[in-house]
Amino acid sequence: MLLVILEHDRGELVEAAREALTFGRTLAAKMNTSVEAALVGSDGDALAAAAAEFGAETVHTCTHDVLSDYGPDAFGAVVAQMVEALAPDAVLASGSDRGNEVMAHVAARLDAPFVANCTDVTPGDTWAMTRVQWGGSLLEDTTLEADLPLLTCGLHSVVAEAGGAQEPDLEEFDAELDASHAVTVVKDRVVQEAGVTLPTAPVVVGGGRGVGSETGFEPLEDLAALLGGRVGCSRAVTNLGWRPHSDQVGQTGTRIAPEIYIASGISGAIQHWVGAMASKHILAINTDREANMVVKADWAVIADLHEVIPAIIEEIKRRRG
Repeated sequence: MLLVILEHDRGELVEAAREALTFGRTLAAKMNTSVEAALVGSDGDALAAAAAEFGAETVHTCTHDVLSDYGPDAFGAVVAQMVEALAPDAVLASGSDRGNEVMAHVAARLDAPFVANCTDVTPGDTWAMTRVQWGGSLLEDTTLEADLPLLTCGLHSVVAEAGGAQEPDLEEFDAELDASHAVTVVKDRVVQEAGVTLPTAPVVVGGGRGVGSETGFEPLEDLAALLGGRVGCSRAVTNLGWRPHSDQVGQTGTRIAPEIYIASGISGAIQHWVGAMASKHILAINTDREANMVVKADWAVIADLHEVIPAIIEEIKRRRG
């Protein structure tokens, strides 16, 4: 049995969990085994049904006063106890910040090896896998010999696809927890913005040093608003103080996966590419046809972004009447 740890936000299954289940179905088929899921901190039927839609045949739920919100120590302890009780052949989670954090705690508690951010896994007496290293700039081929492989799949390494939709078996798991497991836990949240966010936006309009100034981003904001998207930027822009760090796309910023990324005046340094490479399509607007972003883009407009962006805006408005 392959046990998949489900990441959720207060009872709502996140996209990373669907990706992990999709990745897990392929891995379980190679292992000739079933997919079961661990749902820590929630017993919601709707969430379990969503997990079943993406391939989980059984969902093991665990609730406790200590699990009122996310805490890596408590979540890791529960999963470790589940592993000891259920004896899965392998454990998989998403390669998100939380997924990797929880799996690291599980590995420490079980004294087992943990391989993070895999893009391909071949099980066997010796497991073979390809994983993302250096923030996505390097793919590493490695092998693992372990009684219990602990893995995470690279974030956005697969497109989440439903495959199941049967009624899941729900099994409640009684974990042994106490106050010491709540040494780190989310106590409060501050809502800073409403609507679509940069990581989830279907369209991201990015701007680099070529935008020229802080006010130069105003047309990009207009275009993003018309397309129901968000504005992102390169690290050079945040260094110049034109945009906040929360808007930065890249290895040390936000990783995006929109339907289209419109990269305007961005050279495409490797650190920025790491954050943008999961985009389904990329349109680059740049005067330099040799720029890395232009070379890697699906489409490119070799022209001044200050002429192209307003023209796109006017055309969208014209077509919408």
